[in-house]
Amino acid sequence: MTLPEDAIVATTAKNIDALASLIRRSFAGVARRFNRTPENCQHRLRLGITLLAASCVLLSSCGVVRTTYRLTKGTVVTAYKVTRFAGSTVYTVGGFTFDVVTAPLSWPLTHDDIDTIDGLSPKEAIAQGRVKASPYVVRGQRYVPMTVAQAQTYRETGIASWYGDETYRQRGGHMTANGEAFYPNGLSAAHKHLPLPIFVRVTNLSNRRSIIVRVNDRGPFIADRFIDLSAGAAKKLGFYEQGTARVLVETVNLKS
Repeated sequence: MTLPEDAIVATTAKNIDALASLIRRSFAGVARRFNRTPENCQHRLRLGITLLAASCVLLSSCGVVRTTYRLTKGTVVTAYKVTRFAGSTVYTVGGFTFDVVTAPLSWPLTHDDIDTIDGLSPKEAIAQGRVKASPYVVRGQRYVPMTVAQAQTYRETGIASWYGDETYRQRGGHMTANGEAFYPNGLSAAHKHLPLPIFVRVTNLSNRRSIIVRVNDRGPFIADRFIDLSAGAAKKLGFYEQGTARVLVETVNLKS
């Protein structure tokens, strides 16, 4: 995951200060060597620092990778924290914790009816990192996800269901459509059109319960439903027993 743009700018500013200090010391050394006073080199020093700052700004802007976590004006904005451990990455978003683990490619997909992703077999696409907003085919029907930019202001109301009960009765683990380990008791979701992964806030409109989930899978492929939540998310929202609920889904835009 890339640093937010404000963190990159802050890091660049520190680098400019450090390099500017180095230039000042170098100019002083040159002045002594050629019997010139530092004052005679001030205009060259100022020019050098100005060029350095401009170069660093240009380099930092070129180095910013546009990801799902890019800051824009969206529907929900919340702070987040990322902690990396051996084999997993833990995200803390709006008071909710997500332990993200890359699944072994030997694990089956939660949806084995995905035919292709970006023209490749699902596991080839996952291995090559070509899932995020790539078109995919399920039982012969082609789906085209929205772009990352479009997803930043996504807001929709509709019927949610939950899935994952079948994985309890099967041996071993399962992977989501973007290659993450699927935890039925975690806070995750499947969506047909959002880029993967992305965080969204889901509100149960019947009881006003609200949580944040990580969208990392595809589905549901049923006409009257637009989001599939994990069993754990359905329990927190209070519709596990009835199976479906009318919900509001809003993209969460992250800020450091």
